[in-house]
Amino acid sequence: MLNFTVGPVMSDEIVLEIGGNQVPYFRTPEFSDLMFENEKLMKKFTYAPEGSRAVFITGSGTASMEATVMNVFDENDNVLIVNGGGFGNRFVELCKLHNIKYTEISIPLGETLTKENLDKYDAKGFTGFIVNIHETSIGLHYDLDLISEFCYKNGLFLVVDAISSFLADSINMEKQNINVLITGSQKALACPPGISVIVLDKKAISRINNITCKSMYFDLNDALKNGERGQTPFTPAVGTLIQINARLKEIDKNGGVESEIKRISNVAYDFRLKIKDLPFEICASELSNAVTPLHPLTAKASDIFNILKDEYGIWICPNGGDLEDTLFRVGHIGALTTKDNDTLINALKDLEKRGIIWLKL
Repeated sequence: MLNFTVGPVMSDEIVLEIGGNQVPYFRTPEFSDLMFENEKLMKKFTYAPEGSRAVFITGSGTASMEATVMNVFDENDNVLIVNGGGFGNRFVELCKLHNIKYTEISIPLGETLTKENLDKYDAKGFTGFIVNIHETSIGLHYDLDLISEFCYKNGLFLVVDAISSFLADSINMEKQNINVLITGSQKALACPPGISVIVLDKKAISRINNITCKSMYFDLNDALKNGERGQTPFTPAVGTLIQINARLKEIDKNGGVESEIKRISNVAYDFRLKIKDLPFEICASELSNAVTPLHPLTAKASDIFNILKDEYGIWICPNGGDLEDTLFRVGHIGALTTKDNDTLINALKDLEKRGIIWLKL
C-alpha cells in the first residue's frame, strides 16, 4: 500500500518498529520523563512562548477541538469562526452545542480569507477567533499572518486548529500571537491516530483556570495538573505517545521543524510540477504544503479513487457529499518521497492510456 491521504499517513520504520512492541505500563517515572520530553519538543516545534504548556488528549483532533471550546470560552465570549468547509463548520457546531455565542465568517468554496472579509468585524466587540488554518476538506490554506494581525488589533483570543498544517507549514505561536494551537498524531507527525495535542500559552492557561469545564474527560485544568508530574488523568494511548516521542526526537535530530517543513514542501512542489500535464485542476487559491486538492476535468474523482485503491494499491484522499465526484486530494505528509510521487503519476498516466482519464481537447 502507498498512502497519499492526509491521515493516517505513511509512517517510517522507527515508528513502525515501536508499533510492534508490547505496550508498557505507564504510571512510572520512565513514562513521565518521556511525556516531559514530548511536551518540551512540542513547545519547541510550535515556537510557544515562555510559560506555555502542552496537553496530550487520547482522542482524535475533534476531541481536542471540543476540549478547547469547552475550556477556554464561556457564556461571556463572542467568537468569530472561519467557516470555509467541513472542519470550519465543525467548530460552528461545537460552539452551538456548548452555547458559545459565535458569528461565522463564511468563505465560498475554494476562495480564501481576505482583509475585506475581516474588516467587516473590526471593533465589533468580539472576544475570540477560531480558525482551521488549513481547511483540509478542500485543501485551502488561510493567511495566518493576516488573521494574527486582525486578532492583535482587536485584542482577540486566537485558537488555531493546525491539525494538518503543523510541521507542513510555518507556524509560530509567539510571533503570530496564537493562544491555543491544536494538532494530531496521524498527520505530519506520521504516527497512528489516537492522540491530539493542545499547546496553550499563559493566557489560555489563565482562562482554563477561571472556567469550570462541565466534563470529566475533557477538563484541561485536570490535564494540566497531571501534566506537572508527566502523566495524564486517564489511561492514554501509551503506544502512540511512545511513537510520538521517537518521531519528535527524529525530527529534532534531522534539523528541527524548519527542516521537516522544507522536506514536505519539496515533495509537494515535485508533485504539483509533475501533475501539470494531466487533466486535473488544482482547485484552491492558497495551498498548504500538506495536500494538493485536484478537480479531474474528464473523469469522476470517486472512480479515480476506487481504481487506484483496488487495482494499483495506492490510496488518495476522497471527498464525500457534494464533492464526491468533483474533488480528490493528494497528501504530501508522512514518509513519502519524490519517488513515491513518480509511482502515483505513473499510475495516473496508465489510467490515461487505458481511457479512464484522458487529456482534455
